[in-house]
Amino acid sequence: MTTEQAPAAVNRKSRIGTVVSDKNDKTVIVAVVRAKRHRLYHKVIRSTKRYQVHDPENRATLGDTVRIEECRPISKHKRWLLVDVLTERDVAEVAATEIDRSLVEEVQRSAAHAAEASGETSEGGAAE
Repeated sequence: MTTEQAPAAVNRKSRIGTVVSDKNDKTVIVAVVRAKRHRLYHKVIRSTKRYQVHDPENRATLGDTVRIEECRPISKHKRWLLVDVLTERDVAEVAATEIDRSLVEEVQRSAAHAAEASGETSEGGAAE
């Protein structure tokens, strides 16, 4: 009489949050924002909780939206595991050299206008 037991279904908590730090190796800090209405004043109160999450392959980067799940204790503070990277952070489409050129031109134009304005006031003062 063999009785095969099906693996027990594990009901683990799951959260969705944003990576706010990825400086450590195999660890990311995920901020989860929770909104709740105040029971008396009915104002929406947002609270943020930060979780240290185990990321063994270093998949998540700063700004990513991720899904995390609770797991066994991995270290003193890590009790959560990275399950999935939902959206990756947005990267600017414009090259940095184009931004630098336009910024330099704008500064040069404003400097030229300032020089003209100071030149006109000194000439006007000398004429009187």
